[in-house]
Amino acid sequence: MAKKKGKTRAEFRKKHQGRVRDADLTRQFRQRPEENSIEDAVQAERLSGKGALTRKKTIAGAEREVDDDGGLQVDLKVDQTNLVQGRVLSVHGLQSKVLGQDDNLYACSTRQVLKSLATDQRGVLVAGDRVWFRIEHRDGVGRMSASQRAGAIRLEGAGENSALGGQSDQIVVADGMIERIEPRHGIICRASRGKQHVIAANVDALLIIASAAEPGIKPVLIDRMLLTAAQCEIEPIIVINKVDLVDFASLQALVGVYASLGYRVLPTSAETGQNLEYLRAFLKQRQTALAGQSGVGKSSLLNAIEPGLGLAVSHVSAENQKGRHTTTASRLIPLSDGGAVFDTPGIRQFQLWDIEASEVAGLMPDLRPYVSHCRYPNCLHLAEDDCAVKNAVADARIDARRYDAYCHLLEDDLVA
Repeated sequence: MAKKKGKTRAEFRKKHQGRVRDADLTRQFRQRPEENSIEDAVQAERLSGKGALTRKKTIAGAEREVDDDGGLQVDLKVDQTNLVQGRVLSVHGLQSKVLGQDDNLYACSTRQVLKSLATDQRGVLVAGDRVWFRIEHRDGVGRMSASQRAGAIRLEGAGENSALGGQSDQIVVADGMIERIEPRHGIICRASRGKQHVIAANVDALLIIASAAEPGIKPVLIDRMLLTAAQCEIEPIIVINKVDLVDFASLQALVGVYASLGYRVLPTSAETGQNLEYLRAFLKQRQTALAGQSGVGKSSLLNAIEPGLGLAVSHVSAENQKGRHTTTASRLIPLSDGGAVFDTPGIRQFQLWDIEASEVAGLMPDLRPYVSHCRYPNCLHLAEDDCAVKNAVADARIDARRYDAYCHLLEDDLVA
């Protein structure tokens, strides 16, 4: 990761910048023609350079870090003498739940300078962030009612068997102010309305949860998540849940394709307990994110693996075979056997972020060996002549379904 030391330029918040141009010049000209003339009219406006539309402020003491994927992180220098280190468990509006290094739970706000930094992300903080925060009120318990405190504890799954500190009365909820966010690694993200939607940060492994039925498997969604895991160098495992509802022989062809590419595919059932012991052993000492569409059983698997969590679950709609969003925000849940898991909201669309069309084939292990043998170095393997990838598909060296998924991905999202 390359570092550029010095000062950081950030955008002004909208409330600090007034209107930069009149709303309707034509209406004003017609209403007051005696006050206006062609000679006084503005012939052109400057929209670039150091004009009103490019005003920025300087943040001293901030170190810019540009990672290999082109993402920008700002390392804000702060005095850590009176700060406490912690991990963000969840983010709810302007408040974040942070588990401090003293095993206490804090309700923290975010320093204004962090919220005002220019960023391509939808939010500054995300579940899994490692932060430094200042405790503003050690008597924070007294500032919350008993019902509010109990709700905050239940929100993070802090029951009797929780790894947040044992019994709920041992957890202290206090006020804090987040002063610094540590640089991230292992980011699970997607594109959302032109911005980077970070689902979880500092992730070691990704469990891509699909269901054999109710709802059915969406291979396209699995392929997109595998690309994101490859780009961020995160270990992926494909988990096919609810295998008790179908004859597993009907899934052998699909499972065989992914297994032949070196991916681990794990059939599970939260109802019968199939392979839950293996899954529990895998989660130990890892920071693992669970991702998949709504209704595949992510929360049900976590409830079966970690008794006492009591995460909300719901049934799949009988009309459209789509799940309901019972998990509304990403949450980091520490496990009693060590490690932690991210319970994430259901995903129906997973648009890739910061992956160019020319990079997709190199991130797919079955297409990668043939990319360098194409006639053209910038070949996208769609309609070009003498394409080694298309020749491999014709010779059945590349699975036709995987190539179709590659073509749909480029044509739908990445090729203008």
